[in-house]
Amino acid sequence: MLGENLDGRLYTDLSKLSPDAPHPTVVPTERFYIRTRASTLLKSGDLDFINLFARGTTAPMRLSAGSLRKQARPMGMHLLECAGNTRETRFGLISTAEWAGVPLVDVLDRLGMARADGRILVSGFDRYESPSATSQPGASWVFSFEQIRTCGAFLATEMNGSVLPKDHGAPARLVMPGWYGCTCIKWVNEIRLVGDDAEPTSQMQEFAVRTHQQGSPKLARDYQPAMIDLAAMPVRIEKWRVAGKIKYHLIGILWGGSEPAQRLEIRFNPEEDYVPVDNLPQTKNAPWTLWSHAWTPAAPGSYLVRLRVAEPKVRTRTRRLDTGFYVREVEVSDI
Repeated sequence: MLGENLDGRLYTDLSKLSPDAPHPTVVPTERFYIRTRASTLLKSGDLDFINLFARGTTAPMRLSAGSLRKQARPMGMHLLECAGNTRETRFGLISTAEWAGVPLVDVLDRLGMARADGRILVSGFDRYESPSATSQPGASWVFSFEQIRTCGAFLATEMNGSVLPKDHGAPARLVMPGWYGCTCIKWVNEIRLVGDDAEPTSQMQEFAVRTHQQGSPKLARDYQPAMIDLAAMPVRIEKWRVAGKIKYHLIGILWGGSEPAQRLEIRFNPEEDYVPVDNLPQTKNAPWTLWSHAWTPAAPGSYLVRLRVAEPKVRTRTRRLDTGFYVREVEVSDI
């Protein structure tokens, strides 16, 4: 664990992922990435209730954290990725977990907020004793009702079978399946119905570039959904000796997008042709899929490993994948 408060980080070591693990696609909670740690100003009892404001009201309805925990049910395995997941962090700001919680639309329906005009502002406790070197406070995001319904958003109270840890947003965090982590507000303390003319929050503005917005829109309604595009990369390369010869075996992950990809291709230098990866056991659009590929380098040297989805039927954006965002470099000394 590195740093505190807004500068707190924990990077997931993706090289430890293995198809042979008991739960190969689930990251243990203690290794699940953290982009921001809980504020030292956050005290016990501060988040016992979530305040819910109908539009134009000043007196909130209150939803207790205890009632949320009692209503929680399994919500399945979902992936979170920080929109700032980069090569400098070894792409370690990405993880999957089994979650339990309460669908956000159920909360809104019971309170009559899902039948009103407007948008939903979800905010979290985000005050700190000192300024951050890397980010700004103000954890909140504005969503349309349709976005909340379509992605299956929920208020999570558990991860991997245990109570949500403090650094992961306890007692309740928002999970927007398929959306970048900046939208998955931690330490939720307020849900507010706002008008369709609501301005974007400071967090929306901070992450506008990283969520592929066209500039920085003036109204929250003009922000495109911050969905994770289809992407793939290697996470580990093993050197094997087979029948006296050296072979290399790559293991990687495929994630994101809205449809499964059945044809993933790989190349090891710009002058080479793409070839299909050997093993891609994806039959549905899972949070992430482990793939593998056997490789025999032509000569010692430095190689740039790049992947693409060569499947025209998959109608999804692959912006980061297409621009080489997840290219990995490997140095080969033995062949």
